[in-house]
Amino acid sequence: MLISQNFIEDIWISVARVWAAFLLSAVMAIPIGIWMSSYRIVGMLTEPIVDFIRYLPVPALVPLLIIWFGIGESSKIAVLWMGTFFQLVLLIGDDTKRVPPEFVETGFTLGAKPRQITWHIAYRSMLPNIVDNLRITLGWCWTYIIIAEIVAANAGIGHAIWAARRFVKTPEVMAGILTVGIIGLVTDQVIRLAHRRYFRYL
Repeated sequence: MLISQNFIEDIWISVARVWAAFLLSAVMAIPIGIWMSSYRIVGMLTEPIVDFIRYLPVPALVPLLIIWFGIGESSKIAVLWMGTFFQLVLLIGDDTKRVPPEFVETGFTLGAKPRQITWHIAYRSMLPNIVDNLRITLGWCWTYIIIAEIVAANAGIGHAIWAARRFVKTPEVMAGILTVGIIGLVTDQVIRLAHRRYFRYL
């Protein structure tokens, strides 16, 4: 497949889609999750919506996402984003609630403002857990790649798997599935090593 079917291009396309959706989810979820747990009014407005949407089956939303975003890259990124963002928001919110109260009290005692408490104390305290949660949700993002690429896609690992399934090419289907697993395993181990290196104090 790598030699005769240009499978390496499918791999790079899928990696780019996953990382684009994952980074978009992280950039949005981290501040929203912190604000949701730090400010009661924000939590009251956002948490019910997040709890509702995260239980919706992402595959069932694919037709709607295609209607809204078309059949280009936007709809594929949207599918991956839907499967990642809402779960990550709640994980970040839970991490915020686990920040030791004495850290916050010490900050206020020393004259820190609420914004400084949020970003210089709470965020730094929960950063190791944030990295762990990002590692977990990146794995979830990869699980949706097949769903994102079987509809109106002409490239990607999911498209290669779906095309092989259509012609009952079981070895190629297995090769595509194993490729996703290998990429996920390598990425997971790299993030684990980075976590151990930068958070040695844990």
